[in-house]
Amino acid sequence: MAACVLRQGLLSTFRKINRKHTCRVLYFDFNSRGDLQRRRLLCSTCNVFDIQQKRFMSSRPEGKVLETVGVFEAPKQHGKYETGQLFLHSVFGYRGIVLFPWHARLYDRDVSPQAAESKPEPPGAHGSKEVKGKTHTYYQVLIDTRDCPHISQRSQTEAVTFLANHDDSRALYAIPGLDYVSHEDILPYNSTDQVPIQHELFERFLLYNPSKVPSFVPRDTLRAWQEKNHPWLELSDVHRETTDNIRVTVIPFYMGMREAQTSHVYWWRYCIRLENLGSEVVQLRERHWRIFSLSGTLETVRGRGVVGREPVLSKEQPAFQYSSHVSLQAPSGHMWGTFRFRKSNGVHSDIHTPPFSLESDKADELPLSW
Repeated sequence: MAACVLRQGLLSTFRKINRKHTCRVLYFDFNSRGDLQRRRLLCSTCNVFDIQQKRFMSSRPEGKVLETVGVFEAPKQHGKYETGQLFLHSVFGYRGIVLFPWHARLYDRDVSPQAAESKPEPPGAHGSKEVKGKTHTYYQVLIDTRDCPHISQRSQTEAVTFLANHDDSRALYAIPGLDYVSHEDILPYNSTDQVPIQHELFERFLLYNPSKVPSFVPRDTLRAWQEKNHPWLELSDVHRETTDNIRVTVIPFYMGMREAQTSHVYWWRYCIRLENLGSEVVQLRERHWRIFSLSGTLETVRGRGVVGREPVLSKEQPAFQYSSHVSLQAPSGHMWGTFRFRKSNGVHSDIHTPPFSLESDKADELPLSW
């Protein structure tokens, strides 16, 4: 009840600030289920942040409800964010900081932009239209560990996984709290706190410099880490498709090759985001994958949900994201398939996953370096 009254007070205050603009307030609080609720403070008239807004979040110390952590900045419509930019994730609500950008090729089956590159359809994939790629900016970021327990719509706090540097070809290890974020996912803000993000790599990679904008600059260790691990970190292709108001985005990563008895095993990680763009509540029930290998094999994988979950997508929680892995005994292949969702009226809908390539054109012999 107290939280409700406080939210109404905040809304009333912002309405009085500038009556000639229609503003929507971005506030953060955790409700009884631990879900993160969020709204943007954005002027619908001029489409920019026209006042200095603060981001509020429920705090851990007893007796406090909300705590100020920074001041919003206007999102960049052009150009890219620099290393050290603080942000809120517009979909999952966590605090983060930009490490460095990636320039990926976005293959969007919903549009046909004029671009030089195109992806051929894999054997057996649905549809026959040409899909052209356009350059799109993504970012390697650190996630604030304080927000990780509250990111309910992800299968886990995001981590970047790597092949272990020993003989066990199936062994993986992870660096937790790393994520890949699209440019439009970023709500930038600034803070006077010298350590605004809690992550074990924050002070190792970044240095506070109040004379710079943003005020966190890369250390030599970050530059060296990026250079050494570029083959395993690089985001190159992003695939997107919408069916029946459900958008599926897939980002594949090549992880490397390991020898297994008399053959080579090639590994990939893929990250998938499912987004409900409509108003109807839907639930993921099944997955169906087709995996084609250059060696000529075609594998079919069916199962309930994904990573042990059957997420519900609604207007309040519109997205779910998870990562998984696939291995082939060939240096390349393709994946495609469907996700089966159940609507509120009991009807099922098969949502297409965009076909995507599994390529292994990087140096297999290099292990992850620190």
